[in-house]
Amino acid sequence: MSNGRPTVVIQEEGMREGMQIESRDIPVDGKIRLLDALSRTGLKKIIVGSFVSPKWTPQMADVEAVIDGFTPADGVEYTAIVLNRKGAERRAAYASKLTLPDPTLGRIKVHLCDVFVRRNTNRSQQDELDALENSVASARESGITHAEISINAAWGSNWLGEFTEDERMRLLQLQYDAWTAAGIPVTRIQIGDPMSWNTPAAVRSMMRRVVQTWPEVRNYHLHLHDARGMAMLSAYVAMEELDERHTLLIDTAIGGMGGCPYCGNGRATRMIPTEDFVHLLESEGIETGIDLPQLIEAGKIAEEVVGHPLWSKVTAAGPRPTGEDVYPMDMPFIETFEEAQHFRLGPSVYQGALSPWREPVQSPARKNYDARLAAGKEPAL
Repeated sequence: MSNGRPTVVIQEEGMREGMQIESRDIPVDGKIRLLDALSRTGLKKIIVGSFVSPKWTPQMADVEAVIDGFTPADGVEYTAIVLNRKGAERRAAYASKLTLPDPTLGRIKVHLCDVFVRRNTNRSQQDELDALENSVASARESGITHAEISINAAWGSNWLGEFTEDERMRLLQLQYDAWTAAGIPVTRIQIGDPMSWNTPAAVRSMMRRVVQTWPEVRNYHLHLHDARGMAMLSAYVAMEELDERHTLLIDTAIGGMGGCPYCGNGRATRMIPTEDFVHLLESEGIETGIDLPQLIEAGKIAEEVVGHPLWSKVTAAGPRPTGEDVYPMDMPFIETFEEAQHFRLGPSVYQGALSPWREPVQSPARKNYDARLAAGKEPAL
């Protein structure tokens, strides 16, 4: 991107992060319908699910059926999450539809919250630290040529409170040192926040420090949950700390759905709504290549599939109307969420609503707007 901005890549998590916290009774054909809708939006990276134990994540018991049934779109990278060797073997069977991990990239992750990692993977933080040396040695023997360092539960914990920036940096530094001692350069940094402790100031400070500490690293990945409503702003300030040399991968989910059963907030954990983040980027002049109206339609499909309203503001109210999409001046009172859908469904949704205007609403400013639009000029007041 130009103007000193990083390349921002959106990774859609609704089919994994979203579905893992929704009802286990959602039918396969509904999931396929949503995945196919997401594929038509112009998104380039979609996580389709995870190969995990159906005993503990029953919502993923049908992941094979979903992958068998969906229709891949050209140019879209579809991936799936695994936690162990058995999951990796299941995923490998779908190499024709899924993009498998880069075999030359090594990954290590350390959790700041000892309680969370015990609840999530039945390991301790110390177990993760003790495994560093062997993990790096094994990776080197297998031909790894570059590496990602990663921390999770980075900014705070629902059981242990807030973590310091120095602690985040310490755990990243331990990983960085292990890789570089093995002669393997670190090229990526990932920071996760499953318990939604991110704040814009803390994220800005962390990104600034990481960039200053390791200026050679150009690829960043943020996974920010939105239980407390700050994730999109945190993602934006992270973007501001990077420049045209960098790529920033941001995880989002259609409708904002998402959540971790281990963190204590359930579906309220949420994620950045993909529609809202695309709207933000486009409003800031950052082209995404994503069809926002199609993405909004996918958001409505997501609500139908999961059976309840989701949390995207853009899907509820529509994007900022411009050009010929500005609203009719004589529209009646718009009071309900259903009536607000006129931006995509037309005036039929507000027929019969209260309307106090006895005469058509007239506005010289609107006449000027319409005239400039008809003349092919940028409308202006």
